[in-house]
Amino acid sequence: MIPAAKPEIGEDERQAVDKVILSGMLAQGPEVAAFEQEFSAHVAGRHCIAVNSGTSALHMFLLAVGIGAGDEVIVPSFSFAATANSVALTGATPVFVDIELDYFAVDPAAVEAAITPRTKAIMPVHLYGHPANMPVLKTIADKHNLLLLEDAAQAHRAAIDGIPVGAWGEAAAFSFYPTKNMTSGEGGMVTTGNASVDRMVRVLRNQGMERRYENEVVGFNTRMTDIHAAIGRVQLTKLEGWTTKRQQNAAFFNANIEGVITPKTAYNAEHVFHQYTIRVEDGDRDAFAEELGKRGVGSGVYYPTPIHRLPSFKLNIDLPQTERAASTALSLPVYPSLTQGELEIIVEVVNAVAKAGA
Repeated sequence: MIPAAKPEIGEDERQAVDKVILSGMLAQGPEVAAFEQEFSAHVAGRHCIAVNSGTSALHMFLLAVGIGAGDEVIVPSFSFAATANSVALTGATPVFVDIELDYFAVDPAAVEAAITPRTKAIMPVHLYGHPANMPVLKTIADKHNLLLLEDAAQAHRAAIDGIPVGAWGEAAAFSFYPTKNMTSGEGGMVTTGNASVDRMVRVLRNQGMERRYENEVVGFNTRMTDIHAAIGRVQLTKLEGWTTKRQQNAAFFNANIEGVITPKTAYNAEHVFHQYTIRVEDGDRDAFAEELGKRGVGSGVYYPTPIHRLPSFKLNIDLPQTERAASTALSLPVYPSLTQGELEIIVEVVNAVAKAGA
């Protein structure tokens, strides 16, 4: 079986962890500080603050920019639940809008139509590694005096108009979950160009204090350990090469896969293919995935239920492109350690299943 996703962890990472363990400095130490500094180079030199998960990164920056009860934050419904959960955890209301199906990202026209007097921010998701339409969304945010925030959990090194994701909005969040384009085992990173937001995220992640026992606000323990940061630092040195390999794998699929709708990349975007997501418009997507598995090719359905229809939100709203994506999207293996032989097997199996009309 070729798995749908595969973490890339090797001897370099193990040695880095061993070094931290032997140092005796395990939490919020020099490895975390170095990881933050080194990650900054990938987001146009912005402030970077490491935390214990991508969800914590979202939650901390939302609080740091002042999102709270009575506010509305516009988000896509086609995403992982953490996007909306982080908004709800501040006491604010996530307002769900539809997507542009070609890129699986928020539709700017739908965003503008959803703005109300309570709207405080727009938070697009760079889903599957393709940037949202940040130039247009920034114009909308500026026009209505709204915060522009980024859920960049799946989009390390993605860019649009030559500007990296994580460097467009007031703040952004990245995830280092094991199956992301790079991992720290578990963890997240907040990026921001605002020194006040930077400071507040650092205070919030550390029980509300900058100096020990001088708690300024009610905070959290969302610190990253030096063990996780050490893994992340090693992975960061490999990210550029891995990204190129993902893009090469995706180009091979685009040139050879038939019978399904392959992912598109906007003319001004750099797609980093956290997922290579096809759409099975003819036939049953779930049956298609099952047949792939029977023939030795893993796949993943991200995400079968739009967030607005989950029991945690349960809203009766009409988002037709979101519903279409949820019922047709299927992600194929695209990770950098795939061999040429495995790439060819994936193409052969996908084409055969498509041709059979599974």
